[in-house]
Amino acid sequence: MKIEAITIKDNEKYLRQVSSKVNFDDKNLQNDINVLAEYCKENEVMAMAAVQLRIPKRLVYIKNTNLDIINKLQKNEATENEENYNEARVLINPVIIERIGLTDYWEACASCLNFVGHVKRPYKILVEYFDIDGNRHRDYFEGFESTVLSHEMDHLDGILHMDIADEVLEMPVEQRKLFRQSHPYNIVTKTGKYENLLQNDFEKKLAK
Repeated sequence: MKIEAITIKDNEKYLRQVSSKVNFDDKNLQNDINVLAEYCKENEVMAMAAVQLRIPKRLVYIKNTNLDIINKLQKNEATENEENYNEARVLINPVIIERIGLTDYWEACASCLNFVGHVKRPYKILVEYFDIDGNRHRDYFEGFESTVLSHEMDHLDGILHMDIADEVLEMPVEQRKLFRQSHPYNIVTKTGKYENLLQNDFEKKLAK
């Protein structure tokens, strides 16, 4: 049976729920991860939060944070190997410890139809999480991978990219690919506390 992502048209209330912490005694955990892996393998997505596939658990699957490959996909110039590129990274019960720097990108989402939002994210995040074997990790995610993971972790708290975007547009996939070529991922600064940078940016806009 084909796995399909739940959308805001299907059941936005479901997507708005706060996902539950994963219990490592959960006998369905491996199957949940398999569902995420299968969906990401069959669809052109960067990552996926479990709740988007009707699994309301704090579980994220990362497929593609390689910006070079993503840019080729936007131009329909990717090789077969690049189209099948898969980092296959699973994060269980992830928590962001620290946010650094500031970036912006026109984000889309498998659950949000054709709505694209201009979102500001940290350049680098320190994340504590567990792997499938129950081992605890604390790693930095930097650059575009920070944007992708931040987006997915918002899903775990029922937050959609449109909620925090400063501008939202509606455009089909092919139009979005063209749009992103002229509106690429942008690094504002790699340093500084993200929360302060975001506040300063907000105050500058108010002052205009």
